[in-house]
Formats: sequence, C-alpha cells, structure tokens
Amino acid sequence: MTIQTPNRTGHASARPFRSVLVANRGEIACRVIRTLTAMDIESIAVFSDADRDAPHVRLADRAVRLGPAPASDSYLDVDAVVRAAVRTGAEAVHPGYGFLSEQPALARALAAAGIVFIGPDERALVLMGDKIRAKDHVAAQGVPIIEGVADASLDDDALVRAGAAIGFPLIVKPAGGGGGKGMQVVERAEELPSAIASAHRVAEAAFGDATLLLERFVTRPRHIEVQVLADAHGAVVHLGERECSLQRRHQKVVEESPSPLTDDRQRARLGEAACTVARSVGYRGVGTVEFLVADDRPDEFAFLEMNTRLQVEHPVTELVTGLDLVEWQVRVAAGEPLTMTQDDVVLRGHAVEARLYAEDPSKGFLPQTGVLERVRLPQGPGVRIDGGIVAGQFVGPWYDPMLAKIVCWAEDRETALRRLDAALAATVVFGVRTNLDFLRRLLADEEVVAGRLHTGLIADLLDDSPSAATSERVLTAVALAETDDRRSEAAARTAGLGTPWSDPGGWRLGTAAPTRQHLRLEDGRIVRFEVRGSSDDASVSVDDAAPTRAAVLSGSDGTLWFEHDGVSTPLETVRVGDERWIALDGAISVVEVVPREALPAGGDPTAAGAVDPEVRTPMPGTVTAVHVTSGDAVTAGQPLVTVEAMKMEHLLTATSDGTVTLHVATGGTVATRQSVATIAADPVATHLNAAPTDAAPTNGASA
Repeated sequence: MTIQTPNRTGHASARPFRSVLVANRGEIACRVIRTLTAMDIESIAVFSDADRDAPHVRLADRAVRLGPAPASDSYLDVDAVVRAAVRTGAEAVHPGYGFLSEQPALARALAAAGIVFIGPDERALVLMGDKIRAKDHVAAQGVPIIEGVADASLDDDALVRAGAAIGFPLIVKPAGGGGGKGMQVVERAEELPSAIASAHRVAEAAFGDATLLLERFVTRPRHIEVQVLADAHGAVVHLGERECSLQRRHQKVVEESPSPLTDDRQRARLGEAACTVARSVGYRGVGTVEFLVADDRPDEFAFLEMNTRLQVEHPVTELVTGLDLVEWQVRVAAGEPLTMTQDDVVLRGHAVEARLYAEDPSKGFLPQTGVLERVRLPQGPGVRIDGGIVAGQFVGPWYDPMLAKIVCWAEDRETALRRLDAALAATVVFGVRTNLDFLRRLLADEEVVAGRLHTGLIADLLDDSPSAATSERVLTAVALAETDDRRSEAAARTAGLGTPWSDPGGWRLGTAAPTRQHLRLEDGRIVRFEVRGSSDDASVSVDDAAPTRAAVLSGSDGTLWFEHDGVSTPLETVRVGDERWIALDGAISVVEVVPREALPAGGDPTAAGAVDPEVRTPMPGTVTAVHVTSGDAVTAGQPLVTVEAMKMEHLLTATSDGTVTLHVATGGTVATRQSVATIAADPVATHLNAAPTDAAPTNGASA
C-alpha cells in the first residue's frame, strides 16, 4: 500500500493477540497480514498445494498446508482450518472474505477449540447469512425490502409458480452466500426452470446450501452499501457509503466512496438504516449493509443483504475515513471498545477502486488461466495496490480470477478517476488476458464520468461498443519486435561465418530485401507486414499499405521506447509461447506469428476450413451438468455440457447440426481445450446443403 493514512482514533498500545491465523489466500490474505505485521502480531498463513509458493505464504511469519488445490479440500475445509489453528497455537483466526468468512460452522468450531473468530457471533452469521431469514428480520425492523418470494420450503415447481406470480424480469438468488455467485436474471417464464437448476448447482458448490429465493428485478437501480463498525459493548457507527453500481453478472467491477448520488442528508438516512440492521442482531466487528436505491428518487431505498465480513471494496472506505478496518476487526474481536462516535467519522476526498481480473472481455469475460510472465503494478501519489501476484505465478482454475485491486484517492472525484486511469495505463500483466483495457474504456465512458450509474450500465456499454481492433501502431511495434528477434536469432546462428551472405539483415547487392512475416490478431484475422531497415530506423508496411517510418529505441535508463509518426511511447513486449504480448498506449495486445506453412490456402484466413466438429472446453474445470445423450440429434447452438470453473458456470453448445457423441460425464474434470463432445454431421444433409460460401467459420462452443 503506498498510501499511509493516519488513524484519527487512538488505540491502546497492547497487542490484542500474540498470533492470528489468516484463513484465506491471494490479495486479501496479503492485505490482512500487512496489518497484523504493523500491529506486531505474528501472522500464520494457510495454503493449498496450488499456493505453496504464493505471495501470501512468503509474506507471513509462518505457514501451514491445508490440503489439495480444490477449495473444497483446502480453504473450504472447516476441520482443516481449525486443525491448522490448533497446531500452530493461533489465538485467533481472520477469515478474510469469501471461503469460510460467513460460515457459522467455522465460528462454532473455533469457539469449541478456544480460538477467537475475528467476525460477528454465530447468531448474526446464521441470521444474515440466509437471505430469506435476513429479509424477514429486517422487514420487522421497519427497513424497506424488495418484493419477492423467500420460502425455504418451496420446491422447484413451486418456485416456478411463485416466479410467475411476481412477474418478469426477476432475479434468482442463492439464499446463502454472496458475491453475485449463482444469481440469474430471468426475462421470460420459459427461462426460469433452467435458471433455477443452474442457481441450485452453483449455490451448492459455492456455499453448501442450494436454497434459493426470487425477487423482482429492478432494471436500473443503483447499488449503494454502507460500512458499519460495532463493538461488543453496544456501540455502532457507520463509515459512509460506497457506490457499487458498476457490475457485470452481479459481480462488482468498480467501486467508489462516497457515492456521487448521495448528499449528507441521504447519507445519514442510509447510515441510520444500516446501523438499525446491525443493532438488531447484536452485530460485532466490520460489516456491510447493501441497498438498492432509485436513481431518480434517492430517498427511496430497499434492503438487499448484509455481508457479515470484510468486503472486497473496503479500501475505498479506508482511504476516505483514514481508518484501518482490519485493525478494527482485530481489536473489536479482542473485546476492545470503539474509541469514536458517529460525529468523529469524517469523509475526506474521493476514492475509486478497479478490480483487475484474469478474464478475456473479447470472449464474454471468460476466466483465464496460465503463468504470469511479467507483472508491473503502478505506483505514485494517491495510488494503493492490494494485490497478491508476482511474475512466475500460475493462475489456476480453482479460485476466483481476481488478481489485484487498483485504488486511487484524490481530493475530488474527477481527479480520482483521472488518477485511476493513469494507474491502469501503467499496469502490465503478461501471460494471461485481463480486463485491463475494458476497465479503462469503462472509466472513460461519459455516463461513468458524470456519475450517472446503474447496475445495468456495463451491459448497455457491452451491447453498444464494437470489439476493439488492433491498431496500426501496435502492429508496427510488433513487426519491429518480431523482426529484431528473428535477426538476433539468425545472427547467433551465423556468428563467426564472416560473409555478407550470412547477414540476417537482408543484405544483397543493390537494395536490402525486406523481412516478411504474418501475424494472427486477437480476432483471428491474419495480416502481412514487411520491414526494411533496422529496428532503430525502419520502414514498415502492413498489408501492402504505404510504408511508415518507425523505430524501437532503448533509453539511457533501460526503458524501451516505440516511435511512430513522431509520437514516442514506452513499450513493453515479451514472448509467451508462440504469442507476442505487447503493452503500448495503456493497452495490452496479443498477436501470434503464423509460419508460412501454416497459412490458409491463398493466405485467406476465412479459408481455414470447416467448423470444428469437436466441442472443447475453454479452460480446466468440473462438469456440473450434461444436457444431451450420446446418439441424440442436435442443432448448432444447442446446450450440450455445463462446466464450472473459477466459481462460474460455462455452457458449451453444439458447433453444428448433427449427431452428438459425449466424452464426459457429470462430476468429471476437464482440461483446457479438451473435447467434451463430437458432432458428426448428417452426410445426406451435408450433401444437400453444400454450397459455396464467403462466410467465415464460426466457433459454436460458447461459454
């Protein structure tokens, strides 16, 4: 963390605990460990086999293994966590967020072992951890709720009938857990049965509880949450609100504090409602009460849920209040009273957080796996990074794909947004695709800049925005980088031969020959380029276009610069397998060199062949549902198999019409690009329908 904000409320100097076990991983484990270190408390990390060398393990004073890579066998294993705490002599356990952070079973087991759970008591966890009971309880306190059906006794058929009575659109939610997992928006009645089935599967896998509830879906609400802090002596304060309306699939993407919608009066009303909820359950520690607020009627709000843990987005609250929420969690768990009143809480400036995910926006934000070949995170005034990634680390399919949080603070919202955009432009992650470019486009949208936010805004932007094309500047930079690599490799092979005929620079009598290569772009298009001259003074032509002057130069401080059309820009480039990853102009692009023998006939990328009959998984995962049987006749786009990976379900569909043969079964595991089914085309239909076409082949295996 590069921001060191003074704590405006004093604490006793004594350590509340000698040692604390952090029952989590990744960036939140690192963030908690840093506060424990600052408090002179010994930190104990836990890890799965996949995280043996992870940053949080190295950051802690000690570490203990929980089990294999799957979360169900490690981070979600209550007995394993408690055994680790007992074995290491930990006096308390901090659960972070996600995993077991809201599970009463962990709090109960720790209490039986005489170990403090850094969180609320079991009653609050049970009551607020079940959305059905929580809504009933909150409504009884006079806090507004959203219309819906919350009845754990209803079976699927009864839920379908209840949904029809509510009307559409509606939202299906798991009753236990949060983070948007398992939530499904249903627009039409015929979609409800499959949405319920999918939500059941995700809820059972993520939370161990398949119970669901239905709510009326408000199409353009704002999602505003209030941070509360309470001690064991009855004191409760709120720490202002966070705007979390920029969401995709009910997962928050960008958060800020304070909300651009609220004023002091509205903040006080929301805060009092949140404190009422906290008091009603005897809450202790840090928690968040979430509301839906009408954009055109800010005084109207409705309770969504209470998260009985630290939130992912807590840094924005810390930056505007000057409070360390993890420190307060630890001190309250140790029985210390709050040393502040509501009047002591003052919000200063504005903070915005962006979540950096390993996902590919061009493929429906599909989570990505792979080795992080290079990582560069930004620094500077007002910039805070909560991360747990390093170069060389493997991003696997077992956990949430969030890599880091990039948070910026400034005296006003406009400056904070501008500072965050600059921080994102300086961020480089090579080896897995990320949402970095998408975050920058989102922050530049005029609605976001103006603060006119709602939970459907990202979906609207995705519908309206065309896919980004690889720019001529990027192609030119890659051309020079590839040419330089080829010439360096050739020079190494011919070193010492001492003849002009072995010169890799294209030497000949007369004019030097150009270096010619083909690149496959991210959208599948193939382009051809020619480079004449050296990389520090080259003439580059792309697809027979007029040549342009360009150069790649090394600065005195080692920085690589790309110069094109009189504009100089810092350049980073690295090869990952057959791909060239390039960071330029605050964006990251990936291209692949195509060997001449691999080019489609005539060099036309649309002539690459027919649709692949194999339906393949985009990433490793577990088969959670099979929708057809071998021998069934299927049509293109028909659902075949559902695979769960990185806490999301991915539906794989038929690539063409034909007869399907399945290669997997429910419960089985699959690897990246593994075939789950083969579609055999009907030979009679193929003959009858065969006709010349100029259409490019499609990939029907969607996720």
